[in-house]
Amino acid sequence: MHTPVHASWLNQVEIFFSVVQRKVVTPNDFTDLKQVADRLRAFEDRYNATAQPFQWKFTTSDLDDLLARLDGHTADHPEESSAGPTI
Repeated sequence: MHTPVHASWLNQVEIFFSVVQRKVVTPNDFTDLKQVADRLRAFEDRYNATAQPFQWKFTTSDLDDLLARLDGHTADHPEESSAGPTI
């Protein structure tokens, strides 16, 4: 079974590794693997001590409003549908 590439957990993993790339392993000035491991461990300890849950601002009612607007737009302009022309 394959996980879809748009899964929210995958996005979070990509964001985390992007942060690690920018804040931990760049610049790549390590003399050995122990230095890399030490810097990663220090980052992990600091990250775990300061991390806070993300506060979502986009609510389910926001989603309902967005979907209603999209449905209205599609109904008003059927020629702009992404389904393509029917023959």
